[in-house]
Amino acid sequence: MRLSVDATSSTPPFEQVRAQVIAQIEAGELVAGTRLPPVRALATELGLAANTVARTYRELEEAGYVETRGRAGTFVKGADAASARAAGAARTYVETVRRLGVSADDAVELVRAALRDR
Repeated sequence: MRLSVDATSSTPPFEQVRAQVIAQIEAGELVAGTRLPPVRALATELGLAANTVARTYRELEEAGYVETRGRAGTFVKGADAASARAAGAARTYVETVRRLGVSADDAVELVRAALRDR
């Protein structure tokens, strides 16, 4: 797993790491069953606080990319191609609406309206 953090970027470190892990999963570089480094080890390697890496792992788990197996660690989950592409599109949408200053409620309503329009 190749990860880096650009301290000069306006993107928060947890988002940089999250996006890189997702990109590697979607590119097939991190396959289902791959164990991610422990939170503290990755935090030390990247020069981040452990809480920053823990937040990244939580968000990856909530998005369905990884699963935590207690003391055994955090592992890449298997996902079908359509779900992975849809998740990527959703992330792109969220980044766009955040840049535009659209509220979360309004962004969700825009998606609902688009789904109704088919």
